[in-house]
Amino acid sequence: MNSVTSAGRTSVDIGASAKLELVDKFCYLGDMLSVDGDADAAVEARIRIGWNKFRQLVPLLSNKDVSLIMRERLYSSCVRSSMLHGSETWPVRKGNVVALSKEERLGVDDIALVLQQNRLRWYVHVLRKDYDDWVKKCKEYEVKGSRPRVRPKRLSERTVKHVS
Repeated sequence: MNSVTSAGRTSVDIGASAKLELVDKFCYLGDMLSVDGDADAAVEARIRIGWNKFRQLVPLLSNKDVSLIMRERLYSSCVRSSMLHGSETWPVRKGNVVALSKEERLGVDDIALVLQQNRLRWYVHVLRKDYDDWVKKCKEYEVKGSRPRVRPKRLSERTVKHVS
């Protein structure tokens, strides 16, 4: 991993004679998080995990004794689900969709459609939460202060309207 420097530093002193290394990406609960907040590292890691799962299942996926429908279900439930795990929360860009589509060799479903369905399913789950739940509070939280003059961020409501 490459270190991120903050004012020339590569680590942060948190007291009690402990230091934390500043890095540009790290793995947390199986998902790759990066300092710039994009999904590139997560997509790369998930593609690698999907290929590993595919290699494990090649004997079953190439077995002619197993019906085509069963092989499709096996691929979808094991390979694709491991490749798209956590995609509900990724800030997906067109380049990420293209990278996932290239790896989706069987093309059973359109990968962009699957990503949209996953995000919509997660969004509905968040909407059903109690008002006091921390996830619901995070959705409605507004950061104080002024934003830089760039294109406005796409809010979750606009993303859902775009999907449906």
